[in-house]
Amino acid sequence: MQTSIPLQLLSHPDIAEANDILRSCVHCGFCTATCPTYQLLGSELDSPRGRIYLIKEMLENGQATDKTRLHLDRCLTCRSCETTCPSGVRYGRLVDIGREIVEKHAPRSIGAWLLRQAMLAVIPYTNRMAIVLTLGRIASPFLPQQVRKKIPTKRFARPATASNHTRRMLVLEGCVQPLGSPNTNAAATRVLDRLGIELFSVPHAGCCGALNQHLADSDGAKAMMRRNIDAWWPHVEKRVEAIVMTASGCGVMVKDYGEVLKDDPAYAQKAARISSLTRDLSEIIRNEDMSQLTKIGIGKRIAYQSSCTLQHGQKLGGVVEKILKNCGFSLTTVANSHLCCGAAGTYTLLQPELSQQLLNNKLEALLQGEPDFIVTSNIGCQMHLASASDVPVQHWIELLDKAISA
Repeated sequence: MQTSIPLQLLSHPDIAEANDILRSCVHCGFCTATCPTYQLLGSELDSPRGRIYLIKEMLENGQATDKTRLHLDRCLTCRSCETTCPSGVRYGRLVDIGREIVEKHAPRSIGAWLLRQAMLAVIPYTNRMAIVLTLGRIASPFLPQQVRKKIPTKRFARPATASNHTRRMLVLEGCVQPLGSPNTNAAATRVLDRLGIELFSVPHAGCCGALNQHLADSDGAKAMMRRNIDAWWPHVEKRVEAIVMTASGCGVMVKDYGEVLKDDPAYAQKAARISSLTRDLSEIIRNEDMSQLTKIGIGKRIAYQSSCTLQHGQKLGGVVEKILKNCGFSLTTVANSHLCCGAAGTYTLLQPELSQQLLNNKLEALLQGEPDFIVTSNIGCQMHLASASDVPVQHWIELLDKAISA
């Protein structure tokens, strides 16, 4: 794609990067076939190719419009288009840049701005989010049904104490997962303990920064990245084997720390090291000897929801499925497994109608095979699916943990 962005703008690193990404697009349109919003709305501007044109036009003309903001807001950033793209267009990064420019030059209404600021002030902080959820549960009888269904049931983790092993790995607790699915990391600790690996967390590591990054608060995101790096670094210096992510949405963000902080003289090298050590939980388990677990899943039918951040963001499609099959679980066929469930971080709150349509489509596909359980690899997907599913929804590591303990 040819571009004609003014030279004075190209001196800005983000715009120069956006220009390179734009030029890598060859207009082929393969992305439209796998874009969830294009499938729902049928509008070119709600496809990756259409949004690429809008960003190109904005950078060339120097004008951010409400129309551009509308169509960028509707993007899930699921990155399914990146999996499909034959030219390797880094669409997710381009949208992040585009959103930040729009946010600065096309101000939102006071109500929309306040909603986003409230999300940034609450969701990434576990203690604050816990207060909001507690208040929500108290007020639940008086809330509309659609809102009530989104409030997760209070859950508790089964205690997990790992034995001391030579092999030690860090794990990120995250921000929402300790509240929405507190047993996930406990289950991961027990399963890895059985495989001879000690999993531990450090208290000062928190939100990975993804929510801020995708809501155009790059400064806030970078601050969270630096905080996590500082919390993990003493253990990195002691040669911890890996930094494990049990939420694939966090994983795709932490694996990108090196790229995001590449121009930070104080953190560039550390960030690159953190990214190189980061592994999704499935990457750890697939490389271990699972022979003792080959029959634990026999007789159980499972529908696996392949999260976008795992299959498109981290390019690890098929890894969890293979682990589950090797453990004896019977996986049902799920139509259009490449399409997003509609969770996408804050998308359920910011685009509720589109999010609900995608959720309905996904659940129809997941339930078609009459599974005993639905499992996924990301807390956002898990909570979103559970809000409307009669079939139990959990993280796939909890499934392994229960089967081992049975």
